[in-house]
Amino acid sequence: MTENLSEICAYRVIDAARNRANEGIRVVEDYVRMAVGDQHLSGLLKNLRHEVTFATQIFKTNLLIAARDAVSDVGRTIRTESEYKREHASDLVQSNLSRVQQALRTIEEFSKTISVDVAGRVEQLRYDVYTIEKAVMTTMFSLQDISGPSLYVLTDCRGSQNEFRNLVSGLINAGVDLIQLRDTTKSDRELIKVGRMLTELTRGSSTRWIMNDRPDLAVTSNADGVHLGQSDMKVSEARRIVGTTKLIGVSTHDLDQARHAVLDGANYIGVGPVFHSSTKQFESVAGVSFVKQVALEIRLPAFAIGGLCVNNVDQIINAGLSRVAVSSSIVGANDPIAAAKELLAKLHSTTGEKLSRTN
Repeated sequence: MTENLSEICAYRVIDAARNRANEGIRVVEDYVRMAVGDQHLSGLLKNLRHEVTFATQIFKTNLLIAARDAVSDVGRTIRTESEYKREHASDLVQSNLSRVQQALRTIEEFSKTISVDVAGRVEQLRYDVYTIEKAVMTTMFSLQDISGPSLYVLTDCRGSQNEFRNLVSGLINAGVDLIQLRDTTKSDRELIKVGRMLTELTRGSSTRWIMNDRPDLAVTSNADGVHLGQSDMKVSEARRIVGTTKLIGVSTHDLDQARHAVLDGANYIGVGPVFHSSTKQFESVAGVSFVKQVALEIRLPAFAIGGLCVNNVDQIINAGLSRVAVSSSIVGANDPIAAAKELLAKLHSTTGEKLSRTN
């Protein structure tokens, strides 16, 4: 045994690790592409495979092949029981991403004996994998958590506590999936008070409620999550405040913002404004074309928002989304509960009809 690492040994290890990294990436890429149908994430994974090859191109293929000795590899006979257990899709994805990370670390360390530049490039790729892992796993978990057609209602504190209580109780009974408390006219104390009422009202139901803009108030009032705008704090900053179990949503107004929200670890995104709204004024609207872009590329739960009502929700469903967020068309209706039920029925029936036509 010599003290110095031989070049052929380094090449042999790098060859095996690069193969292992690309195999692991491909497994996750195929799942994200074909099972999840996420064009954005599968594109990132495909690009990662090419980046691994590019970063290690200094190691000529003929030299790596020459150093390869799979026949005498003692690792071929080493097995662990956990290697063959994949009870859930998340197990398959996470185990292969871990394999990629470990393989890249191996390439990084052994490359240091030959090329420090290669080691540095591979180190950066390893950190990129951590970000992609977060985005992929969060997308998978969020799709389980917010599944199927969903109605998200945004409301202020209303004129009185009784009015608010009656509205929220009715929305819960109607089957609304999410309720957001958004009221810029109230003090923190008032928002906390109303928020705690929401916590009591939604407890034991399938409806969850979200605090707008304020992670600190979301924690104090025990909300199920917080929603952030583009000018609010980052997802990572909000996560430090609300913890790991609460939902974090992000408003997005173009495709780049939607892509960033996915990589930042948002649990869902707001997509819009689709139409002009009487609740919130915008200089311009993103339109149905933005909805189509998101539906084509991103599978993280996405809620179309902005001027939506029962009369135009068909445009959203035809564009590819089955989750909508509304405010005035429900809370400003003469009968908010009836309006919510009508929109929910439309979402479920129209989405079901579309699915049956495509199956």
